[in-house]
Amino acid sequence: ASDSLQHAIAFLKAGHLLGVYPEGTLTRDENYWPMKAKTGIARLAIISKAPVIPCAQWGAQEILPAYSKKLKLFPRTKVTVVAGKPLDFSKWYGKENDPVALEEATAYVMRAITILLEDIRGESAPAEIFDPKKSNLPRIGNFKKAKK
Repeated sequence: ASDSLQHAIAFLKAGHLLGVYPEGTLTRDENYWPMKAKTGIARLAIISKAPVIPCAQWGAQEILPAYSKKLKLFPRTKVTVVAGKPLDFSKWYGKENDPVALEEATAYVMRAITILLEDIRGESAPAEIFDPKKSNLPRIGNFKKAKK
């Protein structure tokens, strides 16, 4: 993970664009709300000082359900993708090794994404963000298959 982080930082510092899914996997939340993310996005933003533009999408889960290999092209489904304004991480600059700062910065990103998703969906997210560690679900892989 360290090597990939260093490559990503170099890529960003060279002025390139990088797409990151902060959770590192599909959400485990049964209602598809964002879940607790890993701190890699915060490290990237703090070290590279590259802008972070939060994005959210809704509707793709109707076309390709989680862990399915079968596309559902009919009936047609609307997919919405939105991008927010760049986030300011300057208060965390120089704190890339501070666990509290990393958690705060990561939560800041996830809150911005959640606000965008709330707007798309026209409803409020749960007050507490889903944490797969607290629910004893695996961090990666098809957790539904693992339950069987």
